[in-house]
Amino acid sequence: MSVEPRWAAALRARLAGFMPDQQHVNGRERLRAGFGALLGILATVMLGRLFVDGDALLPWVIAPMGASAVLLFAVPASPLAQPWAMLGGNLLAAAIGVTCARGLPEPMMAAAVAVSTAIGLMFVLRCIHPPAGAVALTAVVGGPAIDSLGYGFVVYPVLVNSVCLLALAIVYNRATGREYPQRRAVIAAAAPPGAEPAAARGLATEDLDAVLDEYNQVLDISREDLRDLFLRAEAHAYRRRFGTVCCAEVMTRGVIAVQFGTTLEEAWALMRQHQIKALPVVDRARRVVGILSRADFMRRADLDDHRGLSDRLRRFVVRSGRTHGDKAEVVGQIMSAPAQTATESTPVVDLIALLGGAGHSHIPIVDEDERLSGIVTPRDLIAALYRGRLAAVA
Repeated sequence: MSVEPRWAAALRARLAGFMPDQQHVNGRERLRAGFGALLGILATVMLGRLFVDGDALLPWVIAPMGASAVLLFAVPASPLAQPWAMLGGNLLAAAIGVTCARGLPEPMMAAAVAVSTAIGLMFVLRCIHPPAGAVALTAVVGGPAIDSLGYGFVVYPVLVNSVCLLALAIVYNRATGREYPQRRAVIAAAAPPGAEPAAARGLATEDLDAVLDEYNQVLDISREDLRDLFLRAEAHAYRRRFGTVCCAEVMTRGVIAVQFGTTLEEAWALMRQHQIKALPVVDRARRVVGILSRADFMRRADLDDHRGLSDRLRRFVVRSGRTHGDKAEVVGQIMSAPAQTATESTPVVDLIALLGGAGHSHIPIVDEDERLSGIVTPRDLIAALYRGRLAAVA
């Protein structure tokens, strides 16, 4: 049995460092991207053939469209593949390439200046599209057929090819379940549950901006997608650390609840007697219809001004005795509805975002019949995480 020489092992290890990371993409996604590129390029070539109209010297499609197809169909979420980047980058590069080809007599210098200038202006106009570099180069070294077009090269084949390929990409990506183009408002709306209170958990938009400024390189991922990935990774990390602990294992049972018609005076007395900050509001079948918290009392009784606070609160909760009036008398008039609930089988980690910064201090837990069976508070959550930490250490 031969022993691998030390130098060979060192060389193999060094070369392995240049291998790209494994792509976390399944076969279905690979097939989707490849078939989309097939349709896109085929349609672009067919349309280009109509424009050429028998002129054998003019190309039906320019080579950079193949590179654009890779971005538009394989990585449609990339900032480099968005419509403005694709159209703006290609058209800008085409115009610059033609200008350099006409203004600089030396082809080698014209090619270099065209590509470098296109890159610089794409940064300025925020339309970085890698295939555009090839468009600028094509305008300079494309041969007599391209030279004869002059600035018409910007319209055909660049504009026609780009619009056709982009239109196919929009239709195909949406038809196959990919959000394209990736508008910023859509990205924010598609963020996973708990994305909004990320700042309360330590991640703010300003933090990402600061890190990206320090990194000072172009990333082939949008800030919104980067934030989304971070939050999803954080959720998976919690699940890995704390396993499959569900709400039924940590919730407080025997919950004190009130009904829609419970008087405010009675509800306030229950809160004070049991030293609790919120009461689930249920119907006669114990299905949760809302939640009543101390914040609801403060909001309706105008308790932000602490002067005379106790007197105003007393007047607010005590029944007026009148059958008609504007004063709230029962729980249903001031409760928060609908209430944010979770099931007994919901993983505890799914409540972290809700209790950590989404404005919820108590989460009612319901059983299979959607009846109230318990409640989870920040105290319950902290206790569960602490027990999980002890178990991990042990």
